Amino acid sequence: MFRGDGLDVVRVVNPARREFTLAEAREWGLTRRALRGGGYRRVAQGVYREAGVPETPEMILRSLHRSLPGDAVFSGLTAAWLHGLSAKPSEPAEVTVPEPTWLRPKARLAVVRTRLQPEDLTILRGLTATAALRTLTDVGRRCPLVDAVVLLDEALHRGLVTKSLLERHVITHAGRKGIARLRRAVSLVEPATESPMESRLRLVLVLGGLPPPAVQVPIHMDGEFIARPDLLYPEQRLALEYDGEGHRNQLAQDNRRQNRLVQAGYRILRFTAGDVTRHREAVVAQVRAQLAA
Repeated sequence: MFRGDGLDVVRVVNPARREFTLAEAREWGLTRRALRGGGYRRVAQGVYREAGVPETPEMILRSLHRSLPGDAVFSGLTAAWLHGLSAKPSEPAEVTVPEPTWLRPKARLAVVRTRLQPEDLTILRGLTATAALRTLTDVGRRCPLVDAVVLLDEALHRGLVTKSLLERHVITHAGRKGIARLRRAVSLVEPATESPMESRLRLVLVLGGLPPPAVQVPIHMDGEFIARPDLLYPEQRLALEYDGEGHRNQLAQDNRRQNRLVQAGYRILRFTAGDVTRHREAVVAQVRAQLAA
């Protein structure tokens, strides 16, 4: 029992420490006055959570889900994240609803209005979302080119869809809004890519006018495996490596691999996130110079 705004209120602790609706709060003995206190947060229309619970993307989506109409489906980048891809799921979260659903966009919610077919739907982490093919074609039609290719690379590498399925979708939906953008994205995908930043480095080169490099090609010397660089121009014997956050933790291993490549007659260029995001022209110039050397 505690006292709030002059009234004695029975406080029943939320045992799951999850989001809860106003109706559930009443069942536990919590009043509106208590919910307006410092111990709780309103996280969506009619949905609350204890203030001390850390906010995660999944918690945001579950909170929003409690406030959505039954025909709302998570879609776009939100669905991509639910499929396990490296998308930002809640900035804002996106849902698709059929016309004429009453739902309106809000600060944390973007709303797309279109009717989905049964094959477009799936359940992920207990939430209804667009299926992999629908999610990726939506992303490819609406996202900036590089961001779309990064997610498509990741999805193809994980086996969520195949390139042939994407190509078939482009053909069967010719003329629809965004299909030209999706067609361009599909033409640039590389399923062998193993990380989003490798995709971005590869796209810096290709969109900068350089030939597409080979991806994750194993190199052998005297029948012995020596390395598998992120990107490779085999004829010019030029290997390109992206050094991510884990590079410092495996510096010795990376150095040994680089020494083996040099011994086998390969040249190596190494790039970081700063190169890929802020110095793209310099990256292209360096690689072009090495290809011409």
